[in-house]
Amino acid sequence: MSTNSPAEKEIWKKLEPYAQLVSSLLPRADAISVFDAEGWLRWTTESTQGPDLPNAIQQLLPHAIAHRNEAGRRVQIEGDDFPYYVWWLRNDEGAFIAVVAVSTRRSIETEPASFDFVNQLVRPAMECLRRELAAQSALLSMHDSLSARDKDVELLLKVTDTPNVAGGDKVDELKLLLQNAADHMGCALVALIVPDKNIAMMRPGKGRQVDGSLVARTHRQLLQLVTTRRESVVINRVGAGGEMLPYRILCSPLKLPGSRVAGMLALYRDTAGAEFQERDARLAEILARRASASIEASYDALSGLLTRPALEQRAGAALAEDANRRTWSALYLDCDQMHVANENFGMHVGDQVLAQLGELIRSRLPPGGLGSRISGDRFALVLPLRREEATEFADQLRLGAEQLGTLSPKARLHFTVTIGVAQVERSADALAHAMAAAESACKAGKDRGRNRVEAYEEADVSIIRRFTDITTAGDLRAAIDEGRMRLDAQLIRPIGQDGQHAVPHYELLLRMIGPKGETVGPDRFLSAAQRYQMMPTIDRWVIDRAISQLSTVSGWLQDRPVVFSINFSGQSLGDETFHDFLLERLDRAGIDPSVFCFELTESDAVANIAKAEGLMRRLRKLGCGVALDDFGTGLSSLSYLRALPVTLLKIDGSFVRDILKDPRAESMVQAIAQLSRSMSIGTVAEYVETPEIEARLVALGVDYAQGFAVGRPQPLVGLLEELPLLCSANVLPADASASARYARLAESRTGGDGHGMGANVGSGALRG
Repeated sequence: MSTNSPAEKEIWKKLEPYAQLVSSLLPRADAISVFDAEGWLRWTTESTQGPDLPNAIQQLLPHAIAHRNEAGRRVQIEGDDFPYYVWWLRNDEGAFIAVVAVSTRRSIETEPASFDFVNQLVRPAMECLRRELAAQSALLSMHDSLSARDKDVELLLKVTDTPNVAGGDKVDELKLLLQNAADHMGCALVALIVPDKNIAMMRPGKGRQVDGSLVARTHRQLLQLVTTRRESVVINRVGAGGEMLPYRILCSPLKLPGSRVAGMLALYRDTAGAEFQERDARLAEILARRASASIEASYDALSGLLTRPALEQRAGAALAEDANRRTWSALYLDCDQMHVANENFGMHVGDQVLAQLGELIRSRLPPGGLGSRISGDRFALVLPLRREEATEFADQLRLGAEQLGTLSPKARLHFTVTIGVAQVERSADALAHAMAAAESACKAGKDRGRNRVEAYEEADVSIIRRFTDITTAGDLRAAIDEGRMRLDAQLIRPIGQDGQHAVPHYELLLRMIGPKGETVGPDRFLSAAQRYQMMPTIDRWVIDRAISQLSTVSGWLQDRPVVFSINFSGQSLGDETFHDFLLERLDRAGIDPSVFCFELTESDAVANIAKAEGLMRRLRKLGCGVALDDFGTGLSSLSYLRALPVTLLKIDGSFVRDILKDPRAESMVQAIAQLSRSMSIGTVAEYVETPEIEARLVALGVDYAQGFAVGRPQPLVGLLEELPLLCSANVLPADASASARYARLAESRTGGDGHGMGANVGSGALRG
C-alpha cells in the first residue's frame, strides 16, 4: 500500500460523517470502505480487512476507469455470503478519484437487492461524498503543486548562491549545480557535456554511484537531438542498441553567446520514478542557462581553455587538496612572432591558429592537468608532472604546434611556439613563483632563437641574467654618458564628449641613439635597465631633459594650451631621494606645474601603494596631473584606485586592440570609462591603431586616444618649435580634422616618419 502524506491523511479522517449518512439511508449496511484512484484502501469502518476486497477492487479498476457513464455495480466475492455494492466516484471534469465499497447483511429468505435499487437509496450520500473528495482532491493537487514550486525555488536559490562556495570557483559551482539538480529532481544521474571545452561532468543522486557507461551510450544521440531541436527533449521510454534502458531522460541544450548550442545538461531518472513533465523541462532549462553562464565566465571563448582567474583558482585548489603530494610543474607558452601572421594573413587567421593551439593543448593535457589562455598569444599550463616529464610533454606540444601552420594548399604559415618549464615548489605563493620562473625561461628561449623548450634552472645564469642584457646595459650606460639619448613626443588627442574643449596631451618617450646613428626603441634596452637598477638614473635624465627643453617655450606655456606626460618607474618610486629631486626640480623650472602629468604603471603603484599615494598627493598639491598607466592589468585595480589621487587612467592597450572582436575586452574598456567618469577621472586608450577602433572608443565614453591612428612619435625639439605656430594657425589637434591638418604640417617639416619611431612598449620612463 502506498503511504499517505500528512495532507492526504487529513482528507481520509473526514469520512466518518458520510459513513454514518450511508448507514442511515441503507440500514443493512455492514461495512464501508473507501479506496483511492489507484485502488489503495484509504479508510474503512472494519477493524480488520482481509485481502479479498482490495484484490477485487484492483481487478475492477480498469473497467471502472474505462466506463465513464457507469455509476457502479454489485460484486459477489467468492466465499462471502453477502454482496458488496461498489460506486465509482469522479470529479466534475470526469477524472476518476475514488472507489466506495459497501457490504450488507441479508436474511436467508430474501435475495440481495440490485445495484440500481441500492443506488437509489444512497445516491444523496454518495453525491455528498463525491463532492467532498473532489474538493479535497483539488486542494491536495494544489498543495502538491505549491510544494513542488517551493522546492524548485529552493533549488534555484541554492544554484544562485553557489559563487560563494569553495572560494567562488566556477568549476565547483557547476559540480554543486549538478548535485543539487540530482537530489532535488530525484535523478539517478545528472551529466553536463560540452565537447568543445572538454567538459564531461557527472553527479549521482543520493545513494547512487556514477554510471559513466550510461552517458557513454546515450550522449551522442542526445547531443544531436538538442542541437537540432534547440530546446529541451523529454524521453520517458529509452531504447539503446535494441534494448530498453531502465531510465527516463530529460535533456536541455547549453547555449553560449550567439545562441550556439555547445553542449547539454542531461538528467536520468529510473523508470520506477515519475515521468518527466513540462515543469521539469522548464526547470532544467533554467539550470542549463546557469551552467552556460558559469562556463562562459570560466573558459576563454577562442581557445576553449580556462581563463587566467579560473586557472589560478583551480590550480591553487588542486595543489592544496593533493593528498598524494605529487610533484607539479608550470608551463608558460608564448607564440613566436604572432604579429607576422596577423600582418601577412589577417587577424582572423591568427585567431584560427590560436583556436587550433587551444584544441591541441586540450587534447594532450594529462589527467589532472590544467590549461589557460592568459592573454593574447600567451598560454599557461599546470601539470601534475615532474619537471623532466613536463619538459618532454612541452617538447611534444611544441612539435604539434609546428603542424598548425597549414592554411591551404597554396599558403603556409610558419607557426612555432616557445615554452618555459618550471617546477612548482611547496611554499607560499608557489604557483605565482613557478609561473614567473616559467615565464623567465620562456623569454630565455626567445632570446636563443625561439621554437624551443627551456627549463628553469636557478644555476643557469643565461636565464636569470641573460647575456644580451649584459651587453645592452653597457651600451645604455655609454649612450647616457655620451648624450646619445633623445626625447620624442606622441600626441594624446581628446575624443570624448568634451573633446572640443579638452586640452591635448603629449607623452614623452625615450629613444637611444646607437653608435652608428640608428634609433633604438625601448624594447631593446628596457629589460637591461630594469634588471641592473638603472631606471632611477634614466628617470632623472628624462625629467631634467624634459624641463630643460620645455623651458625654451615657458612663456608660451603660461596659458597651458597643452599638457606633457612624463613617465617614471617603480624603482624610482621606491627611492626616497627621487621624490625630493622631482619636487625640487619642478619648483625651480619656472613652468606652470599644471603643464606636467606624471605617469606610473598600475603594477608599480600597487606594489608600493604607500609611497605611490604620498608622492601623488604631493604632485597634485603642486598642481600637476597624475596618470595611472596600463590600467586594468593588475590584480587589485579597483581596491586601490580610491586611495590614489589620479587624474587620468590609461587603459592598457591589450584591451583596446581587441575591442572590435572581443566582447570581454570591449566590456572592460566600457567599464573602466564609466567608472572613471563617475569618479571625475579622465581616460586614455592606448594602441589606437585604426579609425574604427577610435570610433568605437568614442561610443564607449573614452576621453582620449593615443596610437598610430592618432599620431606617431616625433622629436620633442621639433614639436616645441612647431607648437606656437600651430596654435597661432589654429590647428592644434583638439579634434580629428585639426589633427589631420597638424599631421600634414608636421610631416612637411620633419620629412614624414623618417625618425624610425617604434610602437609603444615597456613601462616607466622608457615607454614608447
